[in-house]
Amino acid sequence: MDILKKIEMYRHEEEKLKWEGTFREYLEIIKEKPWVAQSAHSRVYNMLKDSGIEDVKGQKRYKFFSNQLFGLEESLERLVEEYFHPAAKRLDVRKRILLLMGPVSGGKSTLVTMLKRGLEAYSLSDKGAVFAIKGCPMHEDPLHLIPHNLRKDFLDEYGIRIEGNLSPLNMMRLEEEYGGKIEDVIIERVMFSEDRRVGIGTFSPSDPKSQDIADLTGSIDFSTIAEYGSESDPRAYRFDGELNKANRGMMEFQEMLKCDEKFLWHLLSLTQEGNFKAGRFALISADELIVAHTNETEYRSFISNKKNEALHSRIIVMPIPYNLKVTDEEKIYEKMIQESDVSNVHIAPHTLKVAAMFTILTRMKDPKKGDIDLVKKMRLYDGKTVEGFNQADVEEMKKEHADEGMSGIDPRYVINRISSTIIRKEIYSINALDVLRSLKEGLDQHPSITPELKERYLNFISLARKEYDEIAKKEVQKAFVYSYEESAKTLMENYLDNVEAYCNKAKLRDPLTGEEINPDEKLMRSIEEQIGISENAKKAFREEILIRISAYARKGKRFDYNSHDRLREAIQKKLFADLKDVVKITTSSKTPDEQQLKKVNEVVARLIDEHGYNSTSANDLLRYVGSLLNR
Repeated sequence: MDILKKIEMYRHEEEKLKWEGTFREYLEIIKEKPWVAQSAHSRVYNMLKDSGIEDVKGQKRYKFFSNQLFGLEESLERLVEEYFHPAAKRLDVRKRILLLMGPVSGGKSTLVTMLKRGLEAYSLSDKGAVFAIKGCPMHEDPLHLIPHNLRKDFLDEYGIRIEGNLSPLNMMRLEEEYGGKIEDVIIERVMFSEDRRVGIGTFSPSDPKSQDIADLTGSIDFSTIAEYGSESDPRAYRFDGELNKANRGMMEFQEMLKCDEKFLWHLLSLTQEGNFKAGRFALISADELIVAHTNETEYRSFISNKKNEALHSRIIVMPIPYNLKVTDEEKIYEKMIQESDVSNVHIAPHTLKVAAMFTILTRMKDPKKGDIDLVKKMRLYDGKTVEGFNQADVEEMKKEHADEGMSGIDPRYVINRISSTIIRKEIYSINALDVLRSLKEGLDQHPSITPELKERYLNFISLARKEYDEIAKKEVQKAFVYSYEESAKTLMENYLDNVEAYCNKAKLRDPLTGEEINPDEKLMRSIEEQIGISENAKKAFREEILIRISAYARKGKRFDYNSHDRLREAIQKKLFADLKDVVKITTSSKTPDEQQLKKVNEVVARLIDEHGYNSTSANDLLRYVGSLLNR
């Protein structure tokens, strides 16, 4: 199907959604679908809820944010459960401005943009349908037509609470166009659109000397005063400010704390009372979510000013820190690269992971307990297993520093350095070493990095390099071992047979001669020593393995190669240790013989076919690991 056909179908679908009818007919819709009359905050919450909710280890994850925001699950859950959910229930929280506070490039703008685009799409659905008085520039709620003295009766009959007053313009139109007959007022369905200025607004402060309050609240149309005779005639007023146009939906207040005070005072009445002052009219009702964002420095400056206390009490601050998980940081880079024109460049496996390790290390605070370093803390935060620590330790570490994640290197810096590497070298294959080198060079050009901070960051680059060294060795290890998984499983089965015999004080039977033999102590120790199991600790380790096997058996599960992390690591290291000399000779020989060349080609092919490398990055990896082993 070509694009023109799709455009035609889109237009057809949009036409099908349009509806127009009298207020009487609108009441029939409300009786059948009461959710149509929901508030702006309720609409946002239901949009998030209807997208789907997953429970991951007791934490709610809203699918609405999937594939766009990574590593912010805790912040997003708090945002929804502490702000949107109670606001949807008409609790006092809805009378607060939502202020997202966090470091640059932390996802605040992306979050707001997602909410705006989400509302546009949701208003096209049955659950998110929005109806308004036709011809109203503020897309006013039709229920405002119900007189105040009848609203209790309406609540009793329909179960819907009405808040807000009919606007001056619609009050005049009700009398002049409809002769006061509320039931005849024409109602239409509206679709939110930021581009068309329907239900979604954006306000950005500019020069305080030139910016007019009319940008927020609308202005008098002087060309019509001669026709209507008075500035207080609502027909002579343009209800085209951002607060007017964002009614029924949401308004983004960009850099709110940089704004002139006279603009902020309008938000006091809007948030607390649900109305604002415009022109020579009574207070105008508006139902909208006000969301703003700022950084921590500006926020601290704002709250230190006593003049801002009234506004401060009407703000709910939601910290949006940087992501602190390596795996999620990788996803951020992948997303940013896919959205660029360099998405066709080959990025060797683990390149983004190593860059993410450096970035995460810069954002974390040193643990208060001396028995754990930053690298182990980074692994724990990423859900990895670290001996001697559990999930309770992770939760305790998170409580040690309330501001963790509010500083450090931002994702844009990393992407800038990756882009610089690609463009400067005009290459179409980059690896972890290229990126680490570029990150290091970029520190000299970073304006906000002090000499002390630079020294700290250089240390983190070294730590990330060490982590990469281990990853690189394991990659080559896997590629060098023919039928790696089978070899590993065979070695593990052999080890387990010997452990079982050792713990049960039994003998093994030689598969060739059939004679009984003692457990192979040399084999068991050669594996256990790979992960630092001492002679004194070997018995406890072997018994632990046997207990784990029994536990699996009781549950009807099979103990396999992936059932015990430390044993798997020991098996891998043992296999690699046995092949170490082969790897060294093969990768470092300048004139490899035919057998060595065949082995290298096999390894390169396996790295390409099974591990995601291309020819250039596979050969680079082999040379690098060879140099590591020859040191």
